[in-house]
Amino acid sequence: MSDRELERLRRRRFAQYFDRLHSTREEKKEEVSKQDLLNQIFIGRAWEVFNATQAQYPQVANRLSDVIVQLFSSGRIKKLSGQELYYLLKKMGLRVKLKTTIRIKENGKVKSIEEKMKE
Repeated sequence: MSDRELERLRRRRFAQYFDRLHSTREEKKEEVSKQDLLNQIFIGRAWEVFNATQAQYPQVANRLSDVIVQLFSSGRIKKLSGQELYYLLKKMGLRVKLKTTIRIKENGKVKSIEEKMKE
């Protein structure tokens, strides 16, 4: 191979490497911006419901996050609470199991039901 051919191959490989590097950075920027948008949209316990959905139905959660961001970008929704998100998932036919705890407030102290039963 001549020096010209080697130089041409190096330049092509460098261009391919640069394109891959650039596309990876774009994907990361897009992902970060989606997280930022969800932070703006979700209020209350919405992240708790969304994280539970992501753990139980990962594919649905990814698609749902895309749809929520699209609705927010188009101005159709502004905020989304945990109750609204849970209701939406229930209407879709998904039974998302959330961690539930019962706490009792007595004499200014918050106790779990377990602590109350021990007394």
